[in-house]
Amino acid sequence: MNIEKDFLIPFVGLKQGKHQFDYQIDKKFFEAYNFDEYNAVDVKVDLVLDKKSTLLELAFKHKGTVNVPCDLTGEEFDLPIKGKLNLIVKFGDTFNDENEEILVIPHNEYQINVAQYIYEMIVLSVPSKRVHPGVKDGTLQTDAIEKLNQLAPKEKVEEKEEENTDPRWDKLKQLLTDK
Repeated sequence: MNIEKDFLIPFVGLKQGKHQFDYQIDKKFFEAYNFDEYNAVDVKVDLVLDKKSTLLELAFKHKGTVNVPCDLTGEEFDLPIKGKLNLIVKFGDTFNDENEEILVIPHNEYQINVAQYIYEMIVLSVPSKRVHPGVKDGTLQTDAIEKLNQLAPKEKVEEKEEENTDPRWDKLKQLLTDK
């Protein structure tokens, strides 16, 4: 996948008004950015470009899944994601992308590359803590969870410890209650 070529939008030849662009994002897209946190990616991006006489309005929406490992168990699962991003493109003397909502490009530009914005939008929509849905509802059965359950402290052990207290401490506690 040639990121530079596939995500360039030549806006000079477009009439004023809204124009629809659709992109299907997969793992190869992220490989071009040397980003390997996702095992698989299946995200559909809808882009509406609204061309006006002095500026461009870009409205990105995405929905799909990314296959990631669970932070607690290490099990891989498909994490559903969705999100949107609005970007205003203005024309100026020099390129300026300091503001995250406004992009200024030179007057002589005739196309815009949207790949970086799609990349950032998808990466930012994935939560930093990824927990398998089976862990949340208790239905996930893995070796790691079984081992954690085996190593978890038992309630009976705590009760026995309370019963087998040192008699000297019991006498000291009795002094507090005698008052």
